[in-house]
Amino acid sequence: MTSDPLHTLTLGQRPAGRTLLTADWVLAWRDGTHHLVPHGEIVMEDGAVIFAGLSFPGEVARRIDFGEALVSPGLIDLDALSDLDTYTLVHDNQPGWARGRIWPQSYVERGPYEMYSEKELAFQKRFAFGLLLLNGITTAAPVASLYYREWGETVAEFEAAADAAGDLGLRVFLSPAYRSGGMVLEAPGRMVPVFDEARGLQGLRNAVSFIKHQQGRHGGLVNGLLAPDRVETCTLELLKQTMAAARDLDCRARLHMAQGPLELETMQRLHEASGPQWMANHGLLSERLIAPHATYASRRDLELYAVHGVSIAHSPLVSARMGSTLHSFAACRELGINIGMATDTAPPDMLMNLLMGLIACRISEKRPDAVLSADLFDAATLGGARALGRTDIGRLAAGTRADVAVFRLDDPHMTPSVDPITTLVLGGSGKVTQAVFVDGRLSVREGKLACFDMHDARRRAQSQFEGLVAKYPDRSWAHPPVEALFSTSYPLWPEGGGEDVEETVL
Repeated sequence: MTSDPLHTLTLGQRPAGRTLLTADWVLAWRDGTHHLVPHGEIVMEDGAVIFAGLSFPGEVARRIDFGEALVSPGLIDLDALSDLDTYTLVHDNQPGWARGRIWPQSYVERGPYEMYSEKELAFQKRFAFGLLLLNGITTAAPVASLYYREWGETVAEFEAAADAAGDLGLRVFLSPAYRSGGMVLEAPGRMVPVFDEARGLQGLRNAVSFIKHQQGRHGGLVNGLLAPDRVETCTLELLKQTMAAARDLDCRARLHMAQGPLELETMQRLHEASGPQWMANHGLLSERLIAPHATYASRRDLELYAVHGVSIAHSPLVSARMGSTLHSFAACRELGINIGMATDTAPPDMLMNLLMGLIACRISEKRPDAVLSADLFDAATLGGARALGRTDIGRLAAGTRADVAVFRLDDPHMTPSVDPITTLVLGGSGKVTQAVFVDGRLSVREGKLACFDMHDARRRAQSQFEGLVAKYPDRSWAHPPVEALFSTSYPLWPEGGGEDVEETVL
């Protein structure tokens, strides 16, 4: 049960004076690692942590005791979905290429167009950021699908995204995604890349300009990150200029690669090398690069990541849903690869991803001791911070930013409770998030956000999604009707029954 002082704080604001947080458990940083502190204390002031440990000796303006809970560093999401998850449409409707996941040639010839309005795109960022916060995620690098875009993302929608992060209180690393190519469906099952390098280079220039104008806004919540789309949809010149820009801007770049068979086939056809090997051949791998997934990375690919300091953004839930897994979390760590966590799907439940990551690794290695709950939790905090080049987030210690997530441990579904980290990984979900502070500001309190009604927003998001689905025939092979593209899990009951329908009567 939350004590009254929490309810005296104003959502969306940083409380004046020193605020002490305590609970049955606090996860604090000491001697190079997280430590569990029974009945520990965290003290925040002016957006920073000034104390993390057993007993604060000074005066405080308020003391908030969360009781049966864990006060934890906020979670870091390196590939955080910032639109409405379109993969759910093909989850049980395969193959994906036949259902709008790849542009057919007929759609390209008529001219691709934006399937959401600028206003809808801005709303989706705000809705997605709200969901991230509700799941205890305090730092996010947004990602969205380009399948339904005219080409890349726009500066206007990311200016709106930066404002949404500032309004809701979420730390973000972002800029508009860009690409110099896209996959086109020439015939059933036959996909080829089509390139427009000039368009990709303009997208990079737009992203660089965005970062220069937005870096540090909203009290440091807005940070730059370059986001070329996928290795097979980028030309060498675009990636060379991207990595040069990342050095000039002193920021990270995220590039999806080693994530699927279509990519591997395309890279072999274009460059006679895997994505990581092609990048290494041209001196483009470095500690500035974040590479989501790596589920189709060879041993050689992973060794290159290790040598050059590339971080993996591990999304075990979305990968498993698509039938793949990292081979493996334990093997990558043994190579010395830094691993951060990512959700990349709806729901953006990081705790659910930690459990999936643990299960996938143990199955892959066929050993129950291959990975521990703490290893996954480290990836969601320390690994993410390292990938982003930050030492002031992902941990709670004097001098770090006050990015804090409080997770309840009294949920009946998590009984019996053992070690709090193990309990959260094995039985937790984002629904046990009790409070979130970002830069010392109260962003979430018992499922509520500042100035944003998530229940009303959900209805609006669903309406937008249904509008997108109605357009799918236009961008699917042979343009079948929606009902032929996406079927329900079970047949629908016929309207009005019928003579040939036997109804069961009890």
